[in-house]
Amino acid sequence: MAAGTSRRRGAFAFAAVTLTAIAATAVVATRSPEESGHYPTCPFLAVTGLFCPGCGSLRAVHALAHGDLATAWDRNPLAVLLLPTVLVAWVAWGLRLLGRRAWHPSRVPAGWIWALLVVVLTYWGARNVPGWTWLSPA
Repeated sequence: MAAGTSRRRGAFAFAAVTLTAIAATAVVATRSPEESGHYPTCPFLAVTGLFCPGCGSLRAVHALAHGDLATAWDRNPLAVLLLPTVLVAWVAWGLRLLGRRAWHPSRVPAGWIWALLVVVLTYWGARNVPGWTWLSPA
């Protein structure tokens, strides 16, 4: 495949991801996940009655879209902590498409990925400990 074709595909993918993220955020910002009927229930929660690591993420994004960091933190602190990493990866992707040197997610050391897995699994377990409501997506 020619370099020009590859670059066009990369730019198209970047634009598609960007527009999809903007549209999804706009929908979540305008349609509150706090009101029933707008979004489906988490399948893991529906089947097990337990919170998954992502439970509360839609409500966290809704709160962030309205500039309410405290409520976003209450809904899903892990999502709030990981969102800047996603944004850095997105910016780096755009910079690479412009021909600039930028960080690439494939260069993350394996130990960091394993550490993230441990954090997510620990968070998953901790938010389901009876009496520990401070991690539940209130």
